[in-house]
Amino acid sequence: MLPLGQSSPEPVLRRVVVGTAGHIDHGKTQLVKALTGIDCDRWAEEKARGITIDLGFAHWSDEGAQIGFVDVPGHERFIHNALAGLGGIRVMLLVVAADEGVMPQTREHLAVCGLLGIPGGLVALTKSDLASGELLELAQLEVMMLLEKTPYAAAPILPVSSLTGDGLPELKRALLDLACRHAVPTDRAAPARLPIDRAFHLRGLGVVVTGTLAGGAIRAGDVLDLLPAGGSVRVRGVEVHGTPREEAVAGERTSLQLAGATIAELPRGVQLVTPGAFEATASLCASFTLLADAPGPLRQATPVRLHLYSCEVLGTLRPLAPRRLEPGESGIVELRLAAPVAAVRGDRLIVRRPSPQTTLGGGQVLDPSWRRRREPALAAALAALRGDDRQTLQFWVEAAAERGLEAAALARRLGVAGPSLLDDLGALVRDGLLLEIPEAQGRTSRWIACTTLKRLEARARRVLEEYFRRDRLARGMPRAEAVRRILPGVPAQLAQIHLSRLAAQRILELDGDQVLLSGRSVELAAQESELAEALLQRFEQGGLTPPAEPELREALAAEPRPFAATVRYLLAAGKLLRLPNGALIAASPVAELRLRLLSTGWQRFSVVQFKERFGLTRKWAIPLLEHFDSRGVTRRIGDDRMIAESP
Repeated sequence: MLPLGQSSPEPVLRRVVVGTAGHIDHGKTQLVKALTGIDCDRWAEEKARGITIDLGFAHWSDEGAQIGFVDVPGHERFIHNALAGLGGIRVMLLVVAADEGVMPQTREHLAVCGLLGIPGGLVALTKSDLASGELLELAQLEVMMLLEKTPYAAAPILPVSSLTGDGLPELKRALLDLACRHAVPTDRAAPARLPIDRAFHLRGLGVVVTGTLAGGAIRAGDVLDLLPAGGSVRVRGVEVHGTPREEAVAGERTSLQLAGATIAELPRGVQLVTPGAFEATASLCASFTLLADAPGPLRQATPVRLHLYSCEVLGTLRPLAPRRLEPGESGIVELRLAAPVAAVRGDRLIVRRPSPQTTLGGGQVLDPSWRRRREPALAAALAALRGDDRQTLQFWVEAAAERGLEAAALARRLGVAGPSLLDDLGALVRDGLLLEIPEAQGRTSRWIACTTLKRLEARARRVLEEYFRRDRLARGMPRAEAVRRILPGVPAQLAQIHLSRLAAQRILELDGDQVLLSGRSVELAAQESELAEALLQRFEQGGLTPPAEPELREALAAEPRPFAATVRYLLAAGKLLRLPNGALIAASPVAELRLRLLSTGWQRFSVVQFKERFGLTRKWAIPLLEHFDSRGVTRRIGDDRMIAESP
């Protein structure tokens, strides 16, 4: 990596990463060196032993194509390093030695490539100079049979010799053809995502990481988040295949010079991502294929090691549909992980058994924020997740219930930019499946499922009807209680939006801190009417010093519940008032007192003046003045009051 600030412009290229696959000592590294001139064996131990232990990297550009090579180890002991390099690969270069033919790791690597959904592939029959004509023909036939039931049945099989150069021109042409067909499209608006496969320190440059850029673009000066651990780094410099660049784009082997993190914070498996565009998760739902030669069946929670891009983490796998997976079968599984990973819908994954270490199978993430469900909700959830992204968006919004989801939250699960979802969300709105709920104060919209809104309307009506059945004389339900019972767990601002919508739908009415049931009126029965009349009469007779509630209830020989209900009815009707100290008083004498106070001509007065003028004790004078303060009739200034209302 050259010093910061020295960069070359980005050429216009078709970008593709090729991954070698195959058994140990079948000539993968020598073939890559013959194609590119670059020796992928970097470590002294690799050169001494003649095998690739860790990932190796090389590149070659020709005819407008930029081809990066990831040379993965073939020995079974180093399969975890191989899996770290297979993420982001678009073309498989399966290497089979013509003098040995198909071997165990040939089969395992091929199976892994198929499970990862690598779209393009070809086979190089290496060491063809060491094989007789019959042996070469036998090796070709064996490879054809191996590919027959895989996605690579039509892949070219090309004899080559890294030593003599025979077949290399044909292999290069085949690679260029695959590069044109499977190149990664450049989408700079997509969120950046770089799974780290190496991190090291260079003198004079500091911390450097490498990986295959899985999406978006990264430029010098960008700030990126670290997932799943958290934290952030700043990009000081960018290189692609050893060449300083202003930016790297999806599909390129990329080196980044970083500031803000140490080597210890950047182990293999960490992803560098656009801030806020991805999230970590420890629960996945995925489509899964159990390999035909894997131990089986799977019918309960099974300990596994998950490989996703360059990360690996322990967890358990449990079949969901079907409940029992036989070798060779496909289904949907749940993965519960011991540590979180950064995953999105569509990510490919490989699952291995921790001990003995064998590949069980692999598949594709359907839901990176999976929540366990029971039947029949489980069947409905899996049916939606099996569908296209639009069906999945609808399901995620429905699962969010009254909270709904913002486009940014949905985008994080898909690994795309939020605005790119607006067309799909708009189509779901037009189809009557979702409703857009704009939020106040410039906040972004939320999308809520129409089925959720129907359930909410029914719940609101049921809750209010039950409340007024229990308290027939109540004019309204306290708003706080209504929110708690109709919209449990919903944030206050969103709850207000829902209540306003329910009011617009004429399900309920909002009156200050009360929620009313639309169309409902309170009618007193004969006995209740008599009690209300007697109660109001006693309060009015008491004027500004009425009797206490317990005394009045005893005097009227009223039962506690009917008495309390009648008091609430008179309060709601505005015929009684509850003063700040909790005392009850008739509204009419308080209204008369207000008029008398305004006619005094006072501008400022004391509590003593107020008491003496209207013949009150402090017990009643203070609560009445506090009541007038709350209604804007008076305003307190120290120990005095000022008249705040015009006569």
